[in-house]
Amino acid sequence: MKRRTYLLPPLLMSVAPFLSLLFTSQMDAQRAQPVVASKSSWRSVLQGLPHGIVESSSDLEFKSLWQSSSSDSRIAVENTNHSYSTLLAMAVGISQKKNVDATVRRFLLGNCSIILFHYDGNTDGWCDLEWNDKALHIVARNQTKWWFAKRFLHPDVVSVYDYIFLWDEDLGVDNFHLDRYLHLMSSEGLEISQPALDPRRSVDIHHRITVRNRMTKVHRRVYDHRGSLKCSDESQGPPCTGWIEGMAPVFSRAAWKCVWHLIQNDLVHGWGLDMKLGYCAQGDRTKKVGVIDTEFIVHKGIPTLGGSSKDSSMLVLILSLGLLKRSEGSQHLSLKPSRHAGIKLSRKIENGNIAYEV
Repeated sequence: MKRRTYLLPPLLMSVAPFLSLLFTSQMDAQRAQPVVASKSSWRSVLQGLPHGIVESSSDLEFKSLWQSSSSDSRIAVENTNHSYSTLLAMAVGISQKKNVDATVRRFLLGNCSIILFHYDGNTDGWCDLEWNDKALHIVARNQTKWWFAKRFLHPDVVSVYDYIFLWDEDLGVDNFHLDRYLHLMSSEGLEISQPALDPRRSVDIHHRITVRNRMTKVHRRVYDHRGSLKCSDESQGPPCTGWIEGMAPVFSRAAWKCVWHLIQNDLVHGWGLDMKLGYCAQGDRTKKVGVIDTEFIVHKGIPTLGGSSKDSSMLVLILSLGLLKRSEGSQHLSLKPSRHAGIKLSRKIENGNIAYEV
């Protein structure tokens, strides 16, 4: 068979490399796009199922082996005194058992569902607690709550809950009442919130907006004209308004559906995520995000996260002592190196934030 040779015109030959580059770039861009099934394609798949069999959501409630209905579920209990269904999710280690016990007991008074993510692999140590069998336990060593949340709190799984509490394990809850908190969150129209921090007893307070205001039930912004931080009525974003911190966030069902998609799959400590939560406020972040003052907590700042290696232990120490510092309005963190053999810290307040000098 005779081979045919085609000669390109000189002008076309001169632009051929650029056309090739453009075509390759377009192909790369197409490959980079996530493959998402459209609603129409899902409908076509589900059409093959018998009518009435489709169940698009789930929950984290236990089901009895001896009953065919979900009548034993806390969510399905009729005539309950609690208006909202809630879920408390915490990443925990056995060293914080006493503190976690106090927190869980407080939430169980409000008929809340409990899921504990064990980052140290120890579940046997919790068996002596009377509520242990009421909680769902998931184990993955040396992972944080954001890692767990991305994998086990998919919106379709937690859609039965009105509010999701994704809390740290080092919080004091002596002055926190779940029912009162939820009533305020609902009546104030908040989609994302956190309890205020008691400034007298809390160890780590990084932003003034999280500090309890004794004069209000709820506050949505902070006023501060010192230094480079200028928080006023004109402020429209973090850390002046529309912002909460990551240690004790509370999300409505709609907000969590958005936040779950916001969490990167490789997110570990969640640094910078708090600055973006306002995008999930289901409206104006300056109105839909707030700090509840009357139901406040204590941030104890206890070293957590687990890990057995020397490097992991040092990271926990650095995090707990506040050696990592984030600048106002920025996601960037900086580590101030020590000039001494040991770590010596002096604590000071800069622009309303607690910082540490090494």
